[in-house]
Amino acid sequence: MSDVKPRVKVPSSAAAGEPITIKTLISHVMESGLRKDGDGNLIPQNIINRFTCDFNGVNVVDMTLWGGVSANPYIEFEAMIDAAGEFKFTWYEDNGNVYEDTKTIELA
Repeated sequence: MSDVKPRVKVPSSAAAGEPITIKTLISHVMESGLRKDGDGNLIPQNIINRFTCDFNGVNVVDMTLWGGVSANPYIEFEAMIDAAGEFKFTWYEDNGNVYEDTKTIELA
């Protein structure tokens, strides 16, 4: 799926122990598997079924998404850092495709 595009917003810096808000959105049609094509055949389900976020190799978020999630899923969560580093965001699709993005953050 070539039109899949992850977008992530992470502050460029934060104080140690200060909560930060992280926002993610991935452009994805989230095909439910219930619709039919022009010939009447079911279109196979193809959704983002899992999202993870790691900070410096340590898991922060690991969530499973189901068919009821809308197209272009938006995920917002809070995290705290104790060092400068890198967030790695990963979205997993039903058909095996994996989409990744990374953002760095500095200590203020």
